Amino acid sequence: MTKFSRFFFWFVIIVLAAWQLPWAVSFFSYRPEDAPFVLYSNVIGDFAMITRHEGEPARYADRKGNVYAVREFDSILPCFYARQLYSQDRFPDSICGRPSDVHEVIRNNFVFRSVPSDINREIPGIYFLMESMSGRVDLEMPDDAFRLTSSSIEFIDMDENRINEGKSRLFTDMMLSKGFVFPALCVSGNPTVMKEYDQGYILVDSANRLYHMKMMRGRPYFRHIDIPSDIVPQHVFINEFASRSTLAMFTDTENGFYVVSMPGYEIRKVNIPAFDPEKDRMMIIGNMDDWTICIESDGSVHYYAVSARDFSLLSEMEYPMQKNCIHGLRFTSADDKYVKPRFY
Repeated sequence: MTKFSRFFFWFVIIVLAAWQLPWAVSFFSYRPEDAPFVLYSNVIGDFAMITRHEGEPARYADRKGNVYAVREFDSILPCFYARQLYSQDRFPDSICGRPSDVHEVIRNNFVFRSVPSDINREIPGIYFLMESMSGRVDLEMPDDAFRLTSSSIEFIDMDENRINEGKSRLFTDMMLSKGFVFPALCVSGNPTVMKEYDQGYILVDSANRLYHMKMMRGRPYFRHIDIPSDIVPQHVFINEFASRSTLAMFTDTENGFYVVSMPGYEIRKVNIPAFDPEKDRMMIIGNMDDWTICIESDGSVHYYAVSARDFSLLSEMEYPMQKNCIHGLRFTSADDKYVKPRFY
């Protein structure tokens, strides 16, 4: 017993040392390094960036090294700084030779983010389907929730904790009539009232087909989205941007990145290298002319500018980030929601 106690004591000491010593070294030697804030400017036809270093004022410049004053920087990014320019009566009548309207520009601006911890987690399996055509301005949360089983969709009355047989059968019959094969492999929705409108859910069935589901005036709306046979969707992200020009974004098993454009449910491939949502971080800042896509992967930050019309690649650049070289034992990670031992 004494030998076991000593062994256990030293085992705990070694584990704590492997865990806490690298953390302490990393904590006290940490030097903040932020990637620059980068946007593609269709005015200058190149990337513009804001760089900040500790103890120094922000630097506004483009990739060629030209430095701008703040007011000049606002002007080369008229879509992103539309509100600022409009408040100072400096919003241009035209952008790159095309007449511009500040309200249209603002309506087409959006920000999209994806981080691995949102993908690498347990899925509760309980969802809320809101009414998309209530006739009211404000959205309301429903009185029931739904789950997808191996053979049907079930709506559960939350007050009585009982399955609504009629509604469940109505939606299940509609899904089966459109060729949906249970169970669902991927479910993507945004069940919150903090948005302008509701598009319901995007589903991937067991046959790797894409579907759009929502509720309109108490009735199911369920539509199959045609995709090329060689594309197998894997991770889906529903979009409810103010412009309503896109319904969803998704990646396939080859880490290709696609957009479902509206109206018409047209599938378009975004011309960027592979994006793996399970490992990479992505942020898209888009406007009516172009999208700036930032992908953080393997210690580097990659920036891509694509056309908002055909998603062709306009420009790209890479910003190397300093890696943390302190190795040791950790129990948590920024890439998932699990607590487990892991060595770095």
